Amino acid sequence: MDKNKANVPKIRFPGFTDPWEQRKLGDVGEFKNGMNFSKDAMGHGYPFVNLQNVFGRNIVESVDLGLAESTDIQRRDYSLEKGDVLFIRSSVKPEGVGEAAIVPKTLENTTYSGFIIRFRPFENMSDSFNAVVYSTKSIRNQILMGATSSANTNINQETLQKLQISIPEINEQEKIGAFFNNFTNLIALHQRKLNHLQDKKKGLLQKMFPKNGEDFPELRFPGFTDPWEQRKFCDYYKICSGYAFKYQDYVDDGVTIVNGESIQHGKVDSAKFNYLPESFRKDYLDFLLYEGDIVVGLNRPIIDGKLKISRIPRNLDGSLLYQRAGKIKFITDIDVDFSYVLLEKEILKYTRKEAVGSDQPFISTSKLDKWKMMFPKSEDEKVKIGLLFKNFDNLITLHQRKLNHLQEQKKALLQQMFI
Repeated sequence: MDKNKANVPKIRFPGFTDPWEQRKLGDVGEFKNGMNFSKDAMGHGYPFVNLQNVFGRNIVESVDLGLAESTDIQRRDYSLEKGDVLFIRSSVKPEGVGEAAIVPKTLENTTYSGFIIRFRPFENMSDSFNAVVYSTKSIRNQILMGATSSANTNINQETLQKLQISIPEINEQEKIGAFFNNFTNLIALHQRKLNHLQDKKKGLLQKMFPKNGEDFPELRFPGFTDPWEQRKFCDYYKICSGYAFKYQDYVDDGVTIVNGESIQHGKVDSAKFNYLPESFRKDYLDFLLYEGDIVVGLNRPIIDGKLKISRIPRNLDGSLLYQRAGKIKFITDIDVDFSYVLLEKEILKYTRKEAVGSDQPFISTSKLDKWKMMFPKSEDEKVKIGLLFKNFDNLITLHQRKLNHLQEQKKALLQQMFI
């Protein structure tokens, strides 16, 4: 293969045909570890860049910086100038090590943490190109291969100096950098829209359900004035726990098993059901899931502050419930959409109360049966509330899909527009 053809990306902007130049990063810039400050020096003094100002970002913002006491000499030696790139030297999570962020403008009198390595190019490189190139698959693979692990995952200057980086001429760098800067801004815009919808839903949940000790919600649909009534969970619902399938029950192709997040856990062979214990055959219908069924995670039921609760989608209709999840069974006729939003809210509240002091929280179905909740007297009010939040959830899901799609697009373009 022609060496020049091998050193060009799959996708390029029109007008650029020259091969990219492969260099070692240490040949185009210099590195310097950050400062280790004592506890007494922290919280006062001059601006200071720490891990949180780099982790998960590609630009170091001048806002929300910490403070650290430093001398004139330290501020000179550990300065941050426009075009500097900061690499995370040490991270608890392996995927965090070597993450990089560009310094878009000179930060006066600002130093940086000893957990960070500064790269200062001495050749002409585009800031916008540098803001994205270190997140490409090629660079990330090299960083992770060169990292070492102890209590944390670490990277050093020597490894960063040896990184093989392919660099186009400066005009192409600028175009690529500007393109991905716009793409990143578009993703951030969709993330803000999603966050706004999630916050709005959270606010409505607080206003459209009575607060503790009250019988009336703050916000209601017109025409409803009756006080809400307190009932126990077991007056309307029951949780049927899943079945503890064993390793030998699993097959490559068969009936899907799902956990509390409606995520596939494995498959079992329906032809072997007769060979499973009588406890399974007796309660088989309780383990069977249909589209629209509400499923709750029973073991570690809270993730990132949210309850593991979901409705079974069409593609999992006819699946089976796994032991760490429970299916909501309706004892009396009550609106399903209202039930979903009520249970999402109330089971989360119950779980937080029960999980105090526990490092492995789980839902006790017997205790949940006695959990008291507030219900509107009117079925029409239940239906209206349920429909409102169902539409909200659909809108949130739609925005989440758009965001995921953009993130996947960016990931694919990073692979095709870089070497």
